[in-house]
Amino acid sequence: MGFKEQQAAIQRELDRFIDLLGIMLPRYSRMLKRDDLNEEELHELGEMEHFLIGVNGRISEIKQLLEEDVFGHSIDYYYKLKHQAQKGDENALRKMNKLRDSFNESLQAGTMIHWN
Repeated sequence: MGFKEQQAAIQRELDRFIDLLGIMLPRYSRMLKRDDLNEEELHELGEMEHFLIGVNGRISEIKQLLEEDVFGHSIDYYYKLKHQAQKGDENALRKMNKLRDSFNESLQAGTMIHWN
């Protein structure tokens, strides 16, 4: 499966996930506001809350994985280009400068965390 197919598959799954959350979250919110829930509804509310907390944790894991992998691979690529550029490779120098500019833009936009 090529990149375009993977991209389309992930997008379909994300759209489906958002649609399902769009059904569950309003129900959860309505149930939270009600004072007259029976035992079955209270049980369902507890299960929904437990499930949504777990989903939130998984989303955080996915977000962290993406940030670490994308950033890590980009930094690795940057230093490989830098090494090639130091040896006189003009193409590597252009790519390195473009990547450095992209990093700077991300830092200024606040989309990348600078730990130092």
